[in-house]
Amino acid sequence: MKKTNSILALAAAGTLVLSACGGGESFEDTDGGDGGDASQPAASAEGAASLVMLIGSSGEAETTAVEEATAAWAEETGNEVEVRPATDLGQELAQGFAGGNPPDIFYLDASQVAEQASAGNLFAYEAEDNDDFYPALQEAFTYDGQQWCAPKDFSTLALQINTAKWEEAGLTDDDIPTTYEELATVAETLTQGDTVGLVLGPGIDRLGAFVVGNGGWWLNEDATEPTGASEEVLAGLEYVQENMAAGNFAYAADVDAGWGGEAFGTQRAAMTMEGNWIKGAMTNDYPDVEYTVAELPEGPAGPGTLLFSNCWGIAAESEAQAQAVDLVNYLTAAEQQLGFAEAFGVMPSRQSATDAYTEAFPEDAPFIAGGEYGRGPINAPDMAQVTADLNSQLEGLEGANLQQVMESFDTNASAVLGQ
Repeated sequence: MKKTNSILALAAAGTLVLSACGGGESFEDTDGGDGGDASQPAASAEGAASLVMLIGSSGEAETTAVEEATAAWAEETGNEVEVRPATDLGQELAQGFAGGNPPDIFYLDASQVAEQASAGNLFAYEAEDNDDFYPALQEAFTYDGQQWCAPKDFSTLALQINTAKWEEAGLTDDDIPTTYEELATVAETLTQGDTVGLVLGPGIDRLGAFVVGNGGWWLNEDATEPTGASEEVLAGLEYVQENMAAGNFAYAADVDAGWGGEAFGTQRAAMTMEGNWIKGAMTNDYPDVEYTVAELPEGPAGPGTLLFSNCWGIAAESEAQAQAVDLVNYLTAAEQQLGFAEAFGVMPSRQSATDAYTEAFPEDAPFIAGGEYGRGPINAPDMAQVTADLNSQLEGLEGANLQQVMESFDTNASAVLGQ
């Protein structure tokens, strides 16, 4: 509570502006419906609105915080909100859309925006002070030249370093890596006994950071053409492959762990790359492991990390879109976002909340710094099967023919992108 009061005091003082080689499968293009149009007026309920909100909650703390915030808005406006924590958010959303009875407002992952927008399921809107959201987050929720929803919060990948193993290897703060070359060097130094220097999860949600750092991405800027076999993408993947072959990088499964955080907690990894969600796992499961966090090193093209975010989606079929937008404005006010940060550990999506957040949570500075340069997920319709196939192939990264893997990805992606 002490941190919350401190954050709110900063807000009152005016420092804040309120308001995640083809397998022989066939990938075919499927046509979606037309998405919403931001120029169309929002539907407004007659009289008091009764909104249904579907959330993918991380637990009781998040559910309670959202319930309390929506109740405060409801009391202020005379409307009602029913908050429904989903057991399987994606499945329940799909059922709602298919049945013509979706929730009015819901969590929507950035990787799903293009899919749902192209299917005609979303009402496009912008929250108040939209330019206050990190530009990278605005871009993450943009499809076909239009931003579809307001960023709820976010996380980025950063580098976690085991303090004891770092010191045992004779390394100091001056050795914290700032380039890929330095990362490879310290990973080699830290690889001792059954501990690997850097352990990460497989697939594009971790490897993509090295792709970005080399100036590449899986699709072109407007997500209409695949670029997997580009020099930049291959360079990022080859960097990890080479360090795996040297024994200094490894996947979590290679050290008998389910994910990077587990490998780090059991000290089979001296370093890992995870988002700020790792804090809860370390506190609860590995409280005796001391560690520090740094921004990911810069690649040849500059800094690179990945953004993970949800937005507040609003249904195209909602009869209370205007009230839903007003609720989003309330929930994305900087003061409210900082309240959510204190309650369940999320980072605010508004730039105006950054200083207050880093003052309250200085250990998260490397994570929130990535908001300035991070890259969101692949955001194009019908790409789920294509990316799943790529992730499957990248599980064998160390021995893979990367040129063939990425040419296969390009072929599969072209089929669904209509190239």
